[in-house]
Amino acid sequence: MLKVRLLAALCLLLLNGRGMGTTFRNVLLPRPRQMRLTEGYARLSRRTARCFLQVDSISEARDYALPGYPNEAYSLRVTRDSIVVCYITERGRLRALQTLEQLREGAGGRQIPCCEITDWPAFKLRGWMHDVGRSYISVKELCREIELLARFKVNTFHWHLTENQAWRLQIRAYPQLTADTTMTRLPGRFYTQRECRQVEAFAASRGVTVIPEVDMPGHSAAFERAMGHPMQSAEGRRELRVILREVMDAFPLAPYIHIGGDEAEVSADFLQEMADVVHEGGKGVVTWNPIRGRISAAFCDMTQLWSTAGRAIPGIPAIDCRYNYVNHFDVFADLVGIWRSNIYYSTEGNSQVAGTITAVWNDRKLAAEGDIIRHNNFYANVLASAERAWCGGGQGYIEQGGTRLPNEGPEYEAFADWERRFLYHKDHSLRDEEIPYVRQSNIRWRIGASAAHSASLLTDGEASAADSASLWTGGGIYLAHTWHPVVPSGYSGGGEGAVAWTYVFSPRAQEAGALIEFHNYGRSERDKAPDRGRWDRMGSRIWLNDEELAPPEWTRAGETVSLEDVMGNENFTARPPYRIHLKKGWNKVLIGLPHRHPDGIRKPKWMFTFVITDRKGCHALQGLRYDPDALPRPTLY
Repeated sequence: MLKVRLLAALCLLLLNGRGMGTTFRNVLLPRPRQMRLTEGYARLSRRTARCFLQVDSISEARDYALPGYPNEAYSLRVTRDSIVVCYITERGRLRALQTLEQLREGAGGRQIPCCEITDWPAFKLRGWMHDVGRSYISVKELCREIELLARFKVNTFHWHLTENQAWRLQIRAYPQLTADTTMTRLPGRFYTQRECRQVEAFAASRGVTVIPEVDMPGHSAAFERAMGHPMQSAEGRRELRVILREVMDAFPLAPYIHIGGDEAEVSADFLQEMADVVHEGGKGVVTWNPIRGRISAAFCDMTQLWSTAGRAIPGIPAIDCRYNYVNHFDVFADLVGIWRSNIYYSTEGNSQVAGTITAVWNDRKLAAEGDIIRHNNFYANVLASAERAWCGGGQGYIEQGGTRLPNEGPEYEAFADWERRFLYHKDHSLRDEEIPYVRQSNIRWRIGASAAHSASLLTDGEASAADSASLWTGGGIYLAHTWHPVVPSGYSGGGEGAVAWTYVFSPRAQEAGALIEFHNYGRSERDKAPDRGRWDRMGSRIWLNDEELAPPEWTRAGETVSLEDVMGNENFTARPPYRIHLKKGWNKVLIGLPHRHPDGIRKPKWMFTFVITDRKGCHALQGLRYDPDALPRPTLY
């Protein structure tokens, strides 16, 4: 489909290729490894538009062996009269077509700039995971995501099909697995094997590999409800051998079957027995790492690292998922952290590090599948991670660099460039998607500690802001991260609290929206919602032009929730933007941030989010300047 669309667009140049004068904007995402723009735009014929050459190698492009993942390198040369694409495998040809499509978009959709590109991925595996056991995502939506993400060279969909709440994959030998009565969440929703083959074929046509997962022996309450016994029993093992053969039939193209293995005691021979079935079917085996048992190259062909305890095992390629659980992420700061970080301490892939997967776990029940995309800032997070995986590099692992965006310098400029390119695509090929991310690289703050801070929040008295305050950049700021101190915040203050402020210049008086949040509620927590009349459980407060902004009316004010309680409006992604009025000239934003362990919160996040947007919350408001040093330091009321 991509090839057909592109060639049809190129053929339009027969009539429209001369004298357009369109300025090309480099919006390529991910950024090519080597690119040189030359003068002019392509003037093409039907003949030259189809010049695709399969070759044995691409000069300067690097590759490494990862079974099931072919070489994706390509070169591209566009002149006024021709397009010449060289590639090694079909995957490389698809990547070249995806680049050509973006070049056309960047030139306004009617021509392609003359250029020379040599491109290849630093890491061969770049993907995302959906947990459809706890949720359910329609085939239509899954194919939509595959179609969109493939445009940006994302090449793996990890399909987590079974959980405690539900078994979502049809097994003909055991129809009771997908019976309504065995599902505790979204009963009756599952995927037929025919649908699985359709999704896999659709993905393959776009250069995306599907890795299906049947989690065993843990996360298997739905299996036990259906079958009446544990997976590791003699009966369970016999049934799983049948099940795995059906799984392989349902995914004939999959190079790997993921068999889980995490968060349960695993007997010495169980995973070996299951892996033998998969290997007999000609496929590789993936397990989680760590597991409560020994991982061996005798049964495991690739591991997927989760939590700080997940460590690569010599001789077995690893997928880095350790800090890519976006169900814990906020919209702004965590994206910076994952964009800055290299992938498992490596700047490029090798026999030990295959790549990375962005994982979306939905322990908390959500009202609709669109909430999964919006609440988890899905597209921005996946594409930030995918660019890092394609381009390589990174200024150290997230355990060293944290989530703080530098205020200036090459790394800041590179992030601002990624953000510009991503937001272009948000407004174009991703314009119909739920994406709460807006520009944040222009937002500046001063943040300092205040010994008198906590007390001042409880009275009407006035306390001075800290004498010294550091400069910060971003729409979301962590003073202490969810995984503090493993993921550093970069904030050296502490004590009783902190203050943050900035001044925002508006060229005119206007109504606007604001994205405001303090503790970000992860989609996997049972955290207590804020009390009525409070922004969070720490007592944070915010003022605009000396008027305090009252918090929203919480849907679950003060309640301790269960995982089966539908997520409320605790996060800004679930509510309309806050309505504010900006006066012409400088507007003062002042935030009080007490530092205490809040009751009812398992993993406190000492943080805040503040971004001024249009009234719909879709875009950062244009024409504003954020400068915390524009006026004298404010006082905290």
